[in-house]
Amino acid sequence: MSDMRVRFAPSPTGYLHIGGARTALFNYLLAQQAGGTFILRIEDTDVERSTQESVDAILAAMEWLGLDYDEGPYYQSERFDLYREKIQYLLECGKAYKCYCTEEELSQKREAAIEQGSKPQYDGTCRNLEAQRPGQPYVVRFKSTREGTTAFDDLIKGNISFNNSELDDMIIQRTDGTPTYNFVVVVDDAEMGLTHVVRGDDHVNNTPRQIQIYEALGYSVPQFAHVPMILGDDKKRLSKRHGATSVMAYRDMGYLPEAMVNYLVRLGWSHGDEEIFSKHELIEKFSLQNVGRSAGVFNPDKLLWLNEHYIKSGDPQRLGQLLLEYLERDGVVTAEGPDAAEVVKTLQDRSKTMLEMAQKAAFYYEDELEYDEKAVAKFITAEQAPIFSALKEALEQTTFDAEGIEQAFKQVLEQTGLKFGKVGQPARVALSGGTSAPGIYEVALVLGQDRCIARLNKAIAMCS
Repeated sequence: MSDMRVRFAPSPTGYLHIGGARTALFNYLLAQQAGGTFILRIEDTDVERSTQESVDAILAAMEWLGLDYDEGPYYQSERFDLYREKIQYLLECGKAYKCYCTEEELSQKREAAIEQGSKPQYDGTCRNLEAQRPGQPYVVRFKSTREGTTAFDDLIKGNISFNNSELDDMIIQRTDGTPTYNFVVVVDDAEMGLTHVVRGDDHVNNTPRQIQIYEALGYSVPQFAHVPMILGDDKKRLSKRHGATSVMAYRDMGYLPEAMVNYLVRLGWSHGDEEIFSKHELIEKFSLQNVGRSAGVFNPDKLLWLNEHYIKSGDPQRLGQLLLEYLERDGVVTAEGPDAAEVVKTLQDRSKTMLEMAQKAAFYYEDELEYDEKAVAKFITAEQAPIFSALKEALEQTTFDAEGIEQAFKQVLEQTGLKFGKVGQPARVALSGGTSAPGIYEVALVLGQDRCIARLNKAIAMCS
């Protein structure tokens, strides 16, 4: 075990989106590789917007992706006493102050500062208004350092420096007494002993303010690594206009978690020309040194390609269990149907998603088969009735295994003098309802003798 401690800290104001899932994955891989600790913290200080539904969605997504955390979930809403204690400490030692300025006054100060050609700062009267307005609501502001620079060595982006004159006195406690994000994140990261903070690069501008708070509270400053954004194919920030951004939406669309994990890690990280990685290989090979500085571009086609790969190479038993879930979600009764693993074997090479596989597999389980009207008009006709009757008789008399089914079809071909297409395609429609089912021998074997005979009887009746 190492002393590395990392965290993923989502806000429960919605689903777990693609960017957040990638951040969680990077932290998970770092901890796994180093034998460190991966912490999950729910940042629910935004009381009005945080919901239990969102918490549940985040936890479900983490479980689906296989991102097991070692500690947590911790909830910031349960740690308010700690935050108040730290704010009071900063007030007492003069590193924070109560600000009674109204928004109108602050706006005037900003305008005056801009007219003077300087950046707005909350100094002078703002830092000395407590005595002038007793009993009025106030916010607590952190008294930032104004001189010099605040710099840090980002493990992805390199050295980053900010002029302290550009930093305002940020609010660390609102008028209702609740603490703000930039303050509580420092307290939590420090109190939880984080050694590395790996997060999206939309937090880069927060970092100098947070570093000053670390130092004011006497905490050690962790190492920072800011991961580039994920963009859509139009090079704009990934959003709903680019398609689904919720991780669980992709599960609902039939994507496998291993495909999503493999795809997410490649959005910014590379290892030579390799594209496909097992989780074990990712833990072994992942490093922040190979995370690029430029934004990743989300490519749905690449994700679909990976998903297809994992379906083709997946364990039929495991995929079978997943298939049943998708079928039952669509209202298909599966209790009396064929073995799901055997169904999967017939469709693995024909399906890009589990949802697509479920749609193609439904005919195996339906008591009342849904027929394609065009296929019926062409292949279930009076002319086909003798073929169906002969095939039914042959299948009734054969040993119902792969070899026996093939022999039954050959027997019908010999009896009728027809080529295989004249028998196989009508039989496919009779047994599956359409013309795009897997190989007819496979279909018959998976359906079983009783279902095959029943469906051929139905086809014969439809021919009259």
